[in-house]
Amino acid sequence: MEPHDADLIQRNLAVVAPRAADVTSHFYALLFLREPALRDLFPPAMDTQRDRLLHALIRIVGDLENASALSGFLSQLGRDHRKFDVLAEHYDLVGECLVAALARYSGDTWSDHTQNAWVRAYAAAAGIMIGAADEDALTNPPHWTAEIVAHEKPADDIAVVTVRPELHFPYRAGQYTFMETPWWPRVWRAYSIANAPDHHGLLTFHIRSVPAGWVSNALVHKAKIGDRIKLGAAMGEMVVDHLAPNPVLCVAGGTGLAPLKAMVEELAYYGTDRFVDLFYGASAHSGLYGLDDLLRLSQRVTWLRVRPALDDLTLAGISGGVSDVVREYGPRYDCDAYLSGPPAMVLDSARVLRRLGLGRDQIHHDPVLGEYPAAVEGSGSSTRAPAGAPG
Repeated sequence: MEPHDADLIQRNLAVVAPRAADVTSHFYALLFLREPALRDLFPPAMDTQRDRLLHALIRIVGDLENASALSGFLSQLGRDHRKFDVLAEHYDLVGECLVAALARYSGDTWSDHTQNAWVRAYAAAAGIMIGAADEDALTNPPHWTAEIVAHEKPADDIAVVTVRPELHFPYRAGQYTFMETPWWPRVWRAYSIANAPDHHGLLTFHIRSVPAGWVSNALVHKAKIGDRIKLGAAMGEMVVDHLAPNPVLCVAGGTGLAPLKAMVEELAYYGTDRFVDLFYGASAHSGLYGLDDLLRLSQRVTWLRVRPALDDLTLAGISGGVSDVVREYGPRYDCDAYLSGPPAMVLDSARVLRRLGLGRDQIHHDPVLGEYPAAVEGSGSSTRAPAGAPG
């Protein structure tokens, strides 16, 4: 890329952002018109897929001047896209259709310089993704088949599902994976892994069913032991450095507990002496389905303190929603914070922690909508579905 490419691309994205839905719809229309066979790689309903494209573009553009972060994100995308049967030869056509869609909705602001900047940026991104996919293919399958070996319902709308992949599934505590069920082929939804890697090779997921959540409703209300699902490659950058010295602050909302529970397990496995303060909130008592296990663990170890919170209620002497509790019992300034849950809770907690003196580099969570330009805020979804998000 050339020196001014990032600025040209960022300014162009600001222009097309108000019509982002039109851009992504036109992109997919061009793609399927040029290569009809590609339609079979995508789900019947394209709304979620269009959102994912938009959010990925926002993330990529936001990191254009952060080569290390961008390379890591694109490498994960390249590995993950193998589950869709995406091939290297597809990337050129995708780039042509993307640039054409951007040009259509840029109006008079589109220029040869803008087009060339997008072409160069896309070529660089595609090269990283293809390289990561090719390297991953040397050791891993495009997706993993896994059998459900346990299915428990701590609440009517929540299931704790444990699966056994047929092949070794590499991941870090705090990461998530996309899941496909036999009831909704080609519909993939993201769920965080709720346990740290161990010699058993099992993966546990905390899943909340929601209205119109195809995958989540199937997993909560229909799935049973013996059913088989598919998993994509592990993704996400919210992983804990178990060798770091700072105390740890975790803020979980509902089924957002999943990745933080895995991280606490990993810290316990490595014999941490770092103090961990875990704030766990929900809107109703059934949402604190994992509280008993956490309290039992905190009684066995000296380094874990659990602070529950229910919206508008007092629990164990603590009042208010989880962000209010974090504000009242604020952390030490030198801690590392990890946040997971509904996007509004994550963003609110992050703002609270910043006001309490934590730097941006001390606050870790997977990207959620609201961190990005105002033109794309308010669509009600996140860059990736948090644990238990609508499926």
